[in-house]
Amino acid sequence: MTGPMNHPPLPRRRLLQAGTLVLLLGTAHLARGAKVVAVRMWPAEDYTRVTIESDAVLKTNSFMVNDPPRLAVDIEGVDLLPGLRELVGQLKSDDPNIAGLRVAQNAPNVVRLVIDLKHPIKPQIFNLQPVAAYQHRLVFDLYPSAPPDPLLQLVEQQSQADKAASERAARLLGKETEGLARTQPDPLGDLIARSQRGEAPPPETPADTPSTPPPVAKAPLPPGPSKQRPGGGARQAPTERLIIVALDPGHGGEDPGAIGPKGTQEKQVVLQIARKLRDRINATTVNGNPMRAFMTRDADFFVPLQIRVAKAQRVRADLFISIHADAFYNARPQGASVYALSTRGASSAAARWIADKENKADLVGGLNVRAKDATIQRALLDMSTTAQINDSRKIGTKLLGEVGRLGKLHKPQVEHANFAVLRAPDIPSVLVETAFISNPDEERRLRDPKYQDDLADALLRGIVKYFEANPPLARNRTI
Repeated sequence: MTGPMNHPPLPRRRLLQAGTLVLLLGTAHLARGAKVVAVRMWPAEDYTRVTIESDAVLKTNSFMVNDPPRLAVDIEGVDLLPGLRELVGQLKSDDPNIAGLRVAQNAPNVVRLVIDLKHPIKPQIFNLQPVAAYQHRLVFDLYPSAPPDPLLQLVEQQSQADKAASERAARLLGKETEGLARTQPDPLGDLIARSQRGEAPPPETPADTPSTPPPVAKAPLPPGPSKQRPGGGARQAPTERLIIVALDPGHGGEDPGAIGPKGTQEKQVVLQIARKLRDRINATTVNGNPMRAFMTRDADFFVPLQIRVAKAQRVRADLFISIHADAFYNARPQGASVYALSTRGASSAAARWIADKENKADLVGGLNVRAKDATIQRALLDMSTTAQINDSRKIGTKLLGEVGRLGKLHKPQVEHANFAVLRAPDIPSVLVETAFISNPDEERRLRDPKYQDDLADALLRGIVKYFEANPPLARNRTI
């Protein structure tokens, strides 16, 4: 009986070579985890966006927990790197939607991200392909389940403004009445003073002399609803008809817009200008009608183009103004421009180029193309009308006339192109390129608060002149 067959041992040199090959495969050819390039967070009342940028696509599995509300996301193909931990440090206590963040290594090559929520949300989680300066992006959009109603917010703002005006009027009336009371004669005090000085009392006033009551100051009243005279003619009185102007600061959040030679971001300066214009609009009345500005974004977050238009339609805006700062591939062009919609081609090659550039904002900002209402919204935006375009041209002409007083205009007339953000069929809409941020001199002006004030004043004058010449129609109900 023979024993088991014994194989000769492998030479030590061959074992070392095989081990080296495995190591080489592990570092160069085997699958590796993705590298996190950057993490960003964009808090806003509308929604909070969390972005994880990496050099490869990240896959996720997510689930919601209702009590307390939180979102748990397992991110595959990545290890717990310092970049992910930075998310916790970016969370602000005043974030409208997120209460806390936690990250931990849940399994090899899997990181669990837990987002504690301040209220129930409807999350949208999606991947974006590389575009512009961005690599792969994993995006978490956290929308409140019960979003605020912008129209109700406008009504509440106007109610608060009316209440404040009434309180100011009441205080003014009280002070004037108090001042009048102090100036009225005091017969008893005067008689005592005369007696102390040894003077004779004043002659008596006849009993039948009627006394004249002191005048009472009238407080200014807030605008009220129009009334009809008994004969049927309308009384010329202020009407409670809000004139709503939708202001749309371009870009925002993931989309910085154009960037000037000194690093000025378009999204920042146009938001500053829009806020200044908002304050001026809210303090203005036209033909007795109070004006109220509605901002499509009032912070640094991204709003898809069709949502900007839908927001303006939701508040039943009388006017839509999208505010931008132009850019070109060289620094020579300068001056402001105003654009209206065209459905039959652009009025110039430059207008077509700018429209194409602005229409790509959704790609850079990060639009979730799987959103259910995207197709419906785009269908609504294709129903632009000739009347809307004509009215847009009118307001554009007024704005150009006022902005032209501040400096050079890039084009002296309203330009036309197929801007996606101007496709509201029932709202006169214009896009204002305030200046060329790519021009060093104009970039400096755009950063100057004084120039921003002057620009806001000019835009307000154009808006007022437009509504003075084109009063808005009465609404079905008072708002």
